[in-house]
Amino acid sequence: MRVVVTNCNTTQEMTEEIVRGARAAAGPGTTVTGLTPAWGPESAEGWLDSYLSAAAVIDLLRTYDGPPYDAVVMAGFGEHGREGVRELVDVPVVDITEAAAHLACLLGRRYGVLTTLERSCGQIEDSLELAGVGRNCAAVVGTGLSVLDLGDGDPERTEAAFLVAAEQVHRAGAEVLVLGCAGMTGLQRTVRDKLGLPVVDGVAAAVKLAESLVTLGLTTSRAGSYAKPVPKRRTWGRPTR
Repeated sequence: MRVVVTNCNTTQEMTEEIVRGARAAAGPGTTVTGLTPAWGPESAEGWLDSYLSAAAVIDLLRTYDGPPYDAVVMAGFGEHGREGVRELVDVPVVDITEAAAHLACLLGRRYGVLTTLERSCGQIEDSLELAGVGRNCAAVVGTGLSVLDLGDGDPERTEAAFLVAAEQVHRAGAEVLVLGCAGMTGLQRTVRDKLGLPVVDGVAAAVKLAESLVTLGLTTSRAGSYAKPVPKRRTWGRPTR
């Protein structure tokens, strides 16, 4: 089985970190390939970045010319684009946002999301609502750290910020915690051990769900919402002269 994991930004180091987490979660015989957009934001934080990221990831998969793959994992928490990718490709597409939330709903009545900057909270809430799992979310809380801060080599600061946010989410009624950024992969053990709550990492959750869909022979329905795009002339990027 071959799973393609798309980073939502152009930072190659983050793609490599995401791939490490994905490979750790993948079962025997599953090959994980990470893809980094050639253009777009270096980190996705806010609506503008998210829309740019969505177009860049769709373009990345549209022009992909590597080995065939069996599933796509979209590693951008709360980012746009998953519906467009489901129209585009003929394999299961699993977004880490809804994957983490769905698994969290199996572990407790209400879950909470720990994310980066506060500006991303509303966007994540909207994404969870669209995926049908918003009503089970107790809170989405920012740590005050940017996406790029997560890899700046200061683990003590990162851990402290996460624990403060996690305690806030727990007080809001969350029984399960969700890591709300692909760059947070690897932090689940620290938070779990400190607070004694289940912690779901979106990348790992998405990889396991993708494997399950492929094993069961299931893929995106073409009956309605995710029908193949209407054939028409489309211009990608700025026309060249």
